[in-house]
Amino acid sequence: MNSKIRQLEPNSLWNHFSDLNAVPRPSKKEERVIQFMVDFGKKLQLETLVDSVGNVIIRKPATAGLENRKTIVMQSHLDMVHQKNADTVFDFDNQGINMLIDGDWVTADGTTLGADNGLGVAAIMAILSSTDIPHPAIEALFTIDEETGMTGAMGLKGGILEGEILLNLDTEEDDEIDMGCAGGVDVTARRTYTEENIPEKTIAFQIAITGLQGGHSGMDIHKGLGNANKIMNRLLYDGFEHFGLRIAEINGGSLRNAIPRESFATIVIDEISKEPFLFEIDALIETIKKEFSVADPNLSIDIKQAELPEKIMDLGVQEGFIKSIYAALNGVYKMSSDIEDLVETSNNIAKVVVKEGTIQIDCLTRSSSESSKFDLANSLRASFELAGFEVEYSGSYPGWQPNIHSEILKTLTHLYEDLFHEKPNVVACHAGLECGILGQNYPKMDMISFGPTIKGAHSPDEKVSISSVQKFWTFLLKILENIPQKAA
Repeated sequence: MNSKIRQLEPNSLWNHFSDLNAVPRPSKKEERVIQFMVDFGKKLQLETLVDSVGNVIIRKPATAGLENRKTIVMQSHLDMVHQKNADTVFDFDNQGINMLIDGDWVTADGTTLGADNGLGVAAIMAILSSTDIPHPAIEALFTIDEETGMTGAMGLKGGILEGEILLNLDTEEDDEIDMGCAGGVDVTARRTYTEENIPEKTIAFQIAITGLQGGHSGMDIHKGLGNANKIMNRLLYDGFEHFGLRIAEINGGSLRNAIPRESFATIVIDEISKEPFLFEIDALIETIKKEFSVADPNLSIDIKQAELPEKIMDLGVQEGFIKSIYAALNGVYKMSSDIEDLVETSNNIAKVVVKEGTIQIDCLTRSSSESSKFDLANSLRASFELAGFEVEYSGSYPGWQPNIHSEILKTLTHLYEDLFHEKPNVVACHAGLECGILGQNYPKMDMISFGPTIKGAHSPDEKVSISSVQKFWTFLLKILENIPQKAA
């Protein structure tokens, strides 16, 4: 099916996207895609360099007649989120993405698509490789590791870029122009526990939560989607309170920036409690599925008897662990008081692993307010520390503060209205764009973000609208023709 993708319009963009998606590019393992981009730039005989952290920069001079326009930085990130369905056999480290066309959508076969942010990368590649598209002088900036720490943006030193305007191509609604975004901080709770022998006359069960939509832990956090870790903890809490359930192992969620879709646990109960336990947990499962019947209609919760594990978690630690997860906030913490319908602060309980005497809980806390971000982070810290966990903050990055007086914002707003005969939605988003970080070393750079419509980013349901890509491309070409002139 990838050959059919190459026939879509705009042809150059889709061909570059297909080439890019043939290169494995997980976050923190971008060596191959970095070399791919270096080879691309050098083949075009354009100035190409890799900075000290692995960001790739390719420069292209202005086309005739646009030499007097401001130099622009066109920016997208090279890495992609790797998520797949439980029944999909796929090796992200060695396979290219298998793409499919479904009506107006391009999607992938059981995995994330990489449209976030591969469509932005491909669009920049199409501009760089073009011979007939008018544009000002371009510095193409391809950052690394956006999805798991933004270390590429953080590591970009001041003075490397000369551009006055930055076009970030990482927004996921084609009628939106973004002028601000949230910052974030990783909150990690860890502790050890004593492994105890299995009591006599017990039986084991495996609980599997699957079928949740998941999604972007920033852009989708307000939608009321199910979090597999919170749902699992609800089942464990009920079983512990009423039947003395004991935990042997838990494996829930994966990446911090993805709402967890699946969780698996192995538990033990007394043989004598088998029938009442199954009766009650089945009733609770039906209640939970009814609660999520609209937001997550494909939620599946299965419980089946299993072989007895070798060890279980000691009772005191287990009680504190279950209660700390229950107390820890997941979802929206605060809405913005400045921008209508914008989530200001949220948290995603992204990953919970219990195995062989260790517990680790990974969260991603986001906010457009630094004070609110750490207010929520401290609330999480308190919940976990009361249960004996050690809590670490890492990877903190700032938000991007909106500038309503931005010259490039005014340019894009007018162009959008002229092209599409309607007003764009000028917004700030709850995702973590790289603009705020880049602005620390380039405070005078005028920044804006836009892109095609992408649904289900960070999940195997990720898809991008074909007609939206065409709209985005039309908009991008018009922007390049109308970049403001350099100061006299």
